[in-house]
Amino acid sequence: MSRTVLVARLDSVGDVLVQGPMVRAVAAGADRVVFLAGPAGAEAARLLPGVDEVWTWACPWILGDPPPVDAGDLAALTGRVRALAPDEAVVSTSFHQSPLPLALLLRAAGVPRISAISVDHPGSLLDVRHRVGLDDDTDLPEPERALSLARAAGFDLPAGDDGRLAVRRPLPAPADVLSRFGDVQARGARAPGTGEDSSPEYVVLHPGASVPARAWPAHRCTEAVEALTDAGHRVLVTGGPGERELTAVVAGRRGVDLGGALSLAELAALLDGAAAVVVGNTGPAHLAAAVGTPVVSLFSPVVPAARWAPYGVPTVLLGDQHAPCRLTRARECPVPGHPCLSSVSAADVVAAVEKLGSR
Repeated sequence: MSRTVLVARLDSVGDVLVQGPMVRAVAAGADRVVFLAGPAGAEAARLLPGVDEVWTWACPWILGDPPPVDAGDLAALTGRVRALAPDEAVVSTSFHQSPLPLALLLRAAGVPRISAISVDHPGSLLDVRHRVGLDDDTDLPEPERALSLARAAGFDLPAGDDGRLAVRRPLPAPADVLSRFGDVQARGARAPGTGEDSSPEYVVLHPGASVPARAWPAHRCTEAVEALTDAGHRVLVTGGPGERELTAVVAGRRGVDLGGALSLAELAALLDGAAAVVVGNTGPAHLAAAVGTPVVSLFSPVVPAARWAPYGVPTVLLGDQHAPCRLTRARECPVPGHPCLSSVSAADVVAAVEKLGSR
């Protein structure tokens, strides 16, 4: 009999990517894995090894800009789950999110076994109530926290799986991605998986962030493009469709502006070929980790770095981790001048890139 497991993670790209080890553990013990994602995370879910099908649903109690609760929408999802008839579900959430509303919906849809991490008493909503990482002081990295939930539910990684983040391969070749942009060449792309570099190499700088409090100031990003170029690096500047104005300013005349031009798979390919990635605490940081590329992490301490820093790759962490905004989970910086990140200079970034290159 085929065994189907529904895995749910309903927020953003980075949140989904760090579920990779957990998903592979579930896939090792299931015949089919259906991933329930939010609109922002669905493309990332399609990149995860072990996922057979991705469903997209805008959750009114998880999303930062939530839709109103719609009884018809809830009924439609309940009906879809009932038709799927999964053998069980694993509901993954951050420490500040409750899995219980979704567990109630899944239970109403007839899912016989549901596992989640929950600080709240679940009554009959959960069959496996895991209790790890339920407070803001827990320093367990998010991929390990999610994997511990899979293990509590009875799943584990297959032999030979190192538990790091990963994406489906093969990815597009960096040269093929860049060939779409006319005279932009993929010179310097390291052969993915070989560690071999040609000269000149390139560095990816991703200036945006899904949460403004986690973004390095734009003028600092512009200075970094100049400084990295002066140091002999080719700089590709990436960003989402809504960040084209930002990437154009940051790239200036010396960087290569790719803002809004790449799919997530194409971005993964360019990160895979980069010597290093300069990025804040946002989805592309975890995508860089998933392709094994070193990261210069411009990390605002509004959430703990021990939990959310790039996982399993060489990383240089920049930013004042003891700033007044520490652990506030603020979306907008609560301190005038954004000192935790504005204090990081372009020279600091160049030094970090060179440190990673010397490893």
